[in-house]
Amino acid sequence: MDAIKGKADQGMQNQGGQMDKPVSFHFLESMLPKAVKRRVHALKRLQVQCANIEAKFYEEVHELERKYAALYQPLFDKRRDIVTGTVEPTDEECEWQSDREEEEELAEAVKEKATIEDAKKEETTPVEDPKGIPEFWITIFKSVDMLSDMLQEHDEPILKHLKDIQVKFSEPGQPMSFTLEFHFEPNGFFNNAVLTKVYKMKSEPDASEPFNFEGPEIIDCEGCQIDWHKGKDVTVKTIKKKQKHKGRGTVRTVTKQVPNDSFFNFFNPVKASPDGEMDEDSEFTLATDFEIGHFFRERIIPRAVLYFTGEALEDDESFEEEELEEGDEEQDEEGDEDDDDDGDFDPKA
Repeated sequence: MDAIKGKADQGMQNQGGQMDKPVSFHFLESMLPKAVKRRVHALKRLQVQCANIEAKFYEEVHELERKYAALYQPLFDKRRDIVTGTVEPTDEECEWQSDREEEEELAEAVKEKATIEDAKKEETTPVEDPKGIPEFWITIFKSVDMLSDMLQEHDEPILKHLKDIQVKFSEPGQPMSFTLEFHFEPNGFFNNAVLTKVYKMKSEPDASEPFNFEGPEIIDCEGCQIDWHKGKDVTVKTIKKKQKHKGRGTVRTVTKQVPNDSFFNFFNPVKASPDGEMDEDSEFTLATDFEIGHFFRERIIPRAVLYFTGEALEDDESFEEEELEEGDEEQDEEGDEDDDDDGDFDPKA
């Protein structure tokens, strides 16, 4: 095997002794003795079988998710009722023990100050008691970079009517998918009570590239038709253009509707091409859409209150910093190796 490694190393260098492009696995495999190559092929067949078993594992995980989603739902329904003000939680339900003593002391001091100020205000102004938790979901949208990038000023009055976001999993025996449901209270913008986005998934190795399988992947998504009230569709804008008649020279003004940036374009996604051939812009747009759908399902919906308070944002930032530090560390190690190589290199050799 050392002889094979030597030949491979030679193939990675040019005549000047400098490293060339890495040798492909096809080249390395071709250097193996015929009997060894035959055994490697047997291992590859075993690897494909492992990938097929892994795919079945993820299918059962999906069924488990569906089972536990039914257990979570009553809690999410209670969250919705508190947010919308349909239900007022009891004193016992509102008890929350913080382990941050300094924050508690500060909060107590602020509370005392606020009590004095409130007593003064009560003499001149009526007591305000907002319903539920105002602007709960739109606050989350504004706080999360991935969502705030989609949000436009004209979307905000509409999203103030958003009551809840839920995720529903496909039924047993149906193709793997999940559906995001955006529930709205009656409003002056559209007639839909619920806007939906379906994400279709696949949990099986690709026949042409079985070793690339890493678990379920989103392969397509499907939005819904929004029944906009007349003149309220924020996904289009009206522009006026002047046209001059070539023969008579007269000028007329025409009105035309063109696409407009809006969060609600989320419900009219780019469709995946059946043959898999798409231009780079469409591929990027679709990949971003898949990422957002996954983020709603895995992060926003299960941990909504923590994104509202900002605590989940701190966790996300800490995770990103940790990943960055690990990446820097690897880069430094690689740099050290390069330095060592440079130190051992003898230009006279």
